Amino acid sequence: MDKMNELFGSAVFEDSVQKVRLPDNIYKQLRKTKEEGTPLTREVADVVANAMKDWAVENGVTHFTHWFQPMTGVTAEKHDSFIQPDGIDHVIMEFSGKELIKGEPDASSFPSGGLRSTFEARGYTAWDPTSNAFIKDGILCIPTVFGSYTGEALDKKTPLMRSMEALSQSAVKVLHIIGDTDVKRVITTVGPEQEYFLIDRKVALKRKDITYTGRTLFGAPAPKGQELDDHYFGVVKRRVSEYMKDLDRELWKLGILAKTKHNEVAPAQHELAPIFSQANVATDHNQLTMEIMKKVAEKHGMKCLLHEKPFEGINGSGKHNNWSISTDTGENLLKPGKNPHDNPKFLLFLSAVIEAVDKYQDLLRSSVATAGNDHRLGANEAPPAIISMFLGDDLKAVLDSIEDDSNFKNKKKEVMNSGIDAIPDFAKDTTDRNRTSPFAFTGNKFEFRMPGSALSIAGPNFILNTAVADVLDGYAERLENADDTTAEIYSIVRDTMKNHKRIIFNGNNYAESWVGEAEKRGLCNLKNTPAALKMFVADKNVDLFVKHGILTKDEMFARYEINLENYSKAINIEAKTTVEMAKRDIAPAVASYVKDLADTVVSKKQIGGITTEFEESVINHLSELELKLSKAVAALETEIKKAAEMPEGQEQAEFFADVILPKMNDVRAVADEMEENTAETYWPFPTYGDLLFSIQE
Repeated sequence: MDKMNELFGSAVFEDSVQKVRLPDNIYKQLRKTKEEGTPLTREVADVVANAMKDWAVENGVTHFTHWFQPMTGVTAEKHDSFIQPDGIDHVIMEFSGKELIKGEPDASSFPSGGLRSTFEARGYTAWDPTSNAFIKDGILCIPTVFGSYTGEALDKKTPLMRSMEALSQSAVKVLHIIGDTDVKRVITTVGPEQEYFLIDRKVALKRKDITYTGRTLFGAPAPKGQELDDHYFGVVKRRVSEYMKDLDRELWKLGILAKTKHNEVAPAQHELAPIFSQANVATDHNQLTMEIMKKVAEKHGMKCLLHEKPFEGINGSGKHNNWSISTDTGENLLKPGKNPHDNPKFLLFLSAVIEAVDKYQDLLRSSVATAGNDHRLGANEAPPAIISMFLGDDLKAVLDSIEDDSNFKNKKKEVMNSGIDAIPDFAKDTTDRNRTSPFAFTGNKFEFRMPGSALSIAGPNFILNTAVADVLDGYAERLENADDTTAEIYSIVRDTMKNHKRIIFNGNNYAESWVGEAEKRGLCNLKNTPAALKMFVADKNVDLFVKHGILTKDEMFARYEINLENYSKAINIEAKTTVEMAKRDIAPAVASYVKDLADTVVSKKQIGGITTEFEESVINHLSELELKLSKAVAALETEIKKAAEMPEGQEQAEFFADVILPKMNDVRAVADEMEENTAETYWPFPTYGDLLFSIQE
C-alpha cells in the first residue's frame, strides 16, 4: 500500500506537493481556483511557477512545455528550457508566472478552418490551473488551452471548459430556486472506457495499410474470429499482462485513475477503464492514456491500434463516455435513490438530459463523426447511427406514471439466489443493461457508447454539457414563476415525456425494425460523417453555442471545415494506400503464383499422364480476378483524381463517402478473394490470422 501511495501521482505537481511547496495563502488560492473556478493573479502565478520549477528540477527536468490539444485530435507541445543567463558566463534556472500563464505556439501551422492565415502566425496557450502539471518524458507539461491572436478557440479543450461553466451556472440557478442554496458549483464528471487492439510490432510493420492509416484495408477472414466468445474476459496472455502492468504503472505515476482492465470480445482486443474525474481533467488524462498506450506497446514489441475498426468482420473499438453531474456538496444529481418517483430533484435533471438529447440528437451524432467511426457505427458491437436513450423498464414506468398522472408503486428489490448454500444472496439491480443503446442510463450516470476509440472526449462532452445547460435555463424560468416548485417539477417531467419520449427506446438497437421505427418517430439517421457534420452548423445549433458563449459562429464553421477536411484527407490516404498495395504488392504476388502454377502445368504435361485440372482451374480463376482487380484499381484511380480536383468542403467529403469508399470496397472484394485462392507463401503481407493471433504467449 505504501509503495502504491508513493507511485501514484509521483510525476504530478498535485495537491499534496502544492501544499508542502506553496505558502499557505497561495496554496489556498490555487485550491479555490480548482474548486470554484476563481481566477488567479499574476503574483500568485509567479509563486506557483517558481515552486513548480523547483519540484521539476529536483526530478531531473530541464525543460517545460505548454501541453495543449489542437484540432488535430492529438496533443501538441513545444519544449523550452528553464535556463536564463546570469549576466556573467553561467546560467540560472528560472520560470516566471508570465511563462506559466502564457505560451506562444505558431497558430497558423495548426488547423484553424480559415480563422488564421499563414502570415497570421501568432497564437496563445493559456494555463489551466484546474488540471495539474505533470512530468512526461523528462519534460514538465503544463495543461493549457489554445487560441488565436484574435481570441478564437483553436483547440478542443476551450469549448469544453466553457461548457462546464455554462452547465454549472444553469444547474446552480435551478438548485437555488428549488431550495438547495448551499450549492455553489455543479461539476461534470466523466469516466471514458478505452478499447484498443494489441498486435505484434514486427508483424504490423509488414502491413502498409496499418502503417499509413491505422487499419487494415485488405484481409480475408481468418478461420477463427470471435464466434466462440472465448476471448471476452478470458485469461490475459503473458505478454499482454506484462504490458498492462507497465501501462498501469505509467498511468498511475501521472495520477490517472486506471481501474479496470480485461480482454474484450475480438481476438487481440482489450479495454482499460478509469475512475470518474472532472471532465476537463478526464479529457487530459484520456489523451495521455492513448499516447502512453502506444509508447508502452512499443517497449513490449507490440503495436497498439486505436482505430475504430482496424479489422473487418470483427468488433471495432469504442470509447464509452460515462457522464454524470454532481454538486460541490457531494450529491450526484443523476442518482435516483430508493424511490425515484418521489425524488423530484432527480426527475428534474433526468428530464433535462432527456430533452437535451432529443432536441440536439443531431449535434451528439456530429460529435462522434469521423472516417474511422463510420466503419464501426451500426456494426454488431456498436450502436447504430441513430441516437436514442435507454432508461430501463422501471425508470420508464416511473416517467409513464407521471405523464399519465397514475398511481405508481415501487417494486421491492429482488434478491438473487444462486441455489448454492455457500454463495451469499445479493440484491438484484432494478433494471437490466442495454449494450445496444447509444445513450444508456446505468444507475447514476449516462453511458454514451458512440464515440470511437481514437476520439477526443472533449467534443461529445462540451455538446452534452451545453445542451443540458440550455434546457435547465428553460426550467429555471418555469420554476421561478411557479407558486409550488415541486408541483412544477412534476409538470415539467410530464411535459418532457409528452414532447420528447420518442428518444426513449429500451429495445434492441441492432434490430432492422428499429430503423423503420426510428424514422416514424422522427429521429435522425445520419449515416456517415459528411451528413452528420452538416448538422453541426444548422441554425439551431449555431444559436445554441453562441447563446451560451461556447463558440462563436465563425468558430463553429471553422470546426466544421476542419472536420470535413480531416475526413476527406483520411479517406484519400486510405484510397491511395489501397491503390499502392493492390498494384505493387497484391497483383505481382498473384501473378508470380499464377506463373509458377503455369510452369507446373507445363512440367506435368511433359511428363504425361498427370492431371493438371486443379492447377488450370486456379490459374483461370486467378486470371479472371487479376483482370477484375486491374479494372477496379483503374476505376478507383480515376475517382481519386476527380476528388483531388474538387474544392475542399461538403461536396468533396460527400464524394469521398459516396464514390471513393465504394470503389475502395470493390478493390478489396477482389483482393480478398485472391488471398483466399493464393498460396500463403506468395501472399505479400501478413493475413488476418497472422495479425489477430500474433501474440500467443
